[in-house]
Amino acid sequence: MTDAPILIWGAGAIGGVLGAYWARAGLPVLMVDIVEDHAKACSTEGLLIEGPVETFRQVVPCVTPDQLEGQFDRVILAVKSLATETALAAMEPHLSDEAFVVSAQNGLNERTIARHLGTERTVGAFVNFGSDWIEPGRILFGNRGAVVIGELDGPPRARTEELFEAFKVFEPEAVLTDNIWGYLWGKLGYLSMLYATALTEDSMSVNFADPTRGLALTRVAEEVMKTAQAEAVDALGFNGFEPAAFAPGHSKEAALKSLAALAAFNAKTAKTHSGIYRDLAVRKRKTEVEPQMGIVTEIARGHGIQTPALDRLIELIHDIEDGRRALSAATFDELTKVASSS
Repeated sequence: MTDAPILIWGAGAIGGVLGAYWARAGLPVLMVDIVEDHAKACSTEGLLIEGPVETFRQVVPCVTPDQLEGQFDRVILAVKSLATETALAAMEPHLSDEAFVVSAQNGLNERTIARHLGTERTVGAFVNFGSDWIEPGRILFGNRGAVVIGELDGPPRARTEELFEAFKVFEPEAVLTDNIWGYLWGKLGYLSMLYATALTEDSMSVNFADPTRGLALTRVAEEVMKTAQAEAVDALGFNGFEPAAFAPGHSKEAALKSLAALAAFNAKTAKTHSGIYRDLAVRKRKTEVEPQMGIVTEIARGHGIQTPALDRLIELIHDIEDGRRALSAATFDELTKVASSS
């Protein structure tokens, strides 16, 4: 391998926080971002990381894709799922012969990366810390959460062990796993519930604590966990989400216990609402519902599994995106109607 820095493609809520921590620790890092003002701010006055976890400003070299030069061995992909293929096409000329790409994204983007670059050049990562891109040069770091890295097809290798040490600079409790798919499918179960919370103006914690919304939250997670089981994935839990509490044959008590744990976990963060909510209510842009929830329903259909709650959730998110519905309790009730009949 060369002495090239770690390349972080996407300097937003995830990539920006990683880049700032690594640069502050003296690790060689270069970020790429499509927002010119953000790239300039990071490279000049520095990227401001703020919030209850820690507040500091760190200069992190950052360029726009058209300014990038050279080749790199280690790439952290931290863009929205909708931008994965575009980012891969832009970065490919900058990958060395030994390069691998780590998906620090939500969803199953590892499948897309592997389809383009091959499984050998793809590494999985799971992140659940809370952060939001606020404006150019400024990111809210709301709370710590699980951080995991692992190979797609087996035990850790030298490259993942080396990168794991870098992740521990940011998150001392980071995990090196031989079951990254278990964490990714666990996150999909949790994400299904976060999409449901984004149907309202209420915080994540308020939604999880509301007994009238527990049925709908449980149903969408059940459909994800049933699909994971059909894929022969041993889904793993984190930060209050327990896959077994929503797996086929689970008890109502187990689901309620996990919902209460998620309410408690999210009550402690300065990031009160999900990134999904921010896409809908603040940034007024399309969410990642298709590449994240849509892929679950597609995989489920391949196994002959019906997903009425997820299907309705996707429809409702699109209704909000397109201005046909507002974020409200009434919109959430539309999901509850389907959950009650399924």
